[in-house]
Amino acid sequence: MNIGLEAGFADPVPDAQRCFRAVLDAMAHPGRIAHAAGVTAPYPLGTAAAAVVLTLVDHETPLWLDSDAATARQWIEFHCGAPVVADPAACGFALALALPDLRRLPAGSHESPETSATVICQVASFDTGTAYRLSGPGLREPAVLTVQDLPRDFVSIWRRNHALFPRGIDLILCAGDRLTALPRTVAIEEV
Repeated sequence: MNIGLEAGFADPVPDAQRCFRAVLDAMAHPGRIAHAAGVTAPYPLGTAAAAVVLTLVDHETPLWLDSDAATARQWIEFHCGAPVVADPAACGFALALALPDLRRLPAGSHESPETSATVICQVASFDTGTAYRLSGPGLREPAVLTVQDLPRDFVSIWRRNHALFPRGIDLILCAGDRLTALPRTVAIEEV
């Protein structure tokens, strides 16, 4: 086997189905932590980031990689067949090891908000870091999510994104084998 072409999902169909369900559940319940498993992740990706990419990205979804995630490009192209684009404005998905500038990504249009990008962002932890209060659709009452490695001005960044609704970027955060989602509909403030 070539370096960089480690196996993808151990059992592709059920593993992808479980990950898809976890992503859907996370999108429906912002801040809820889900688990991903069954994938051999290439450096520098963790299990959850690799599983989400394998589950959501395919030959019809242009993918932008930040410079740190680009070392996994060969693995992603081999397993997903995704066209990797150099211009973040041309992507359907973005994979990053640090939150990219959301203003450079497609935010959709009022007529077609579904044409916006989804960012898969790997972070260090959901156990330590900054605590955020989440409110909005999918949450009966505000929830608290702790994340290590988001920018200090993340709340301001998110407010600009949230104000674009129905346009805007959806965010899937991955830490190790865990993931959560922040859809554009959720309001976020620092605790």
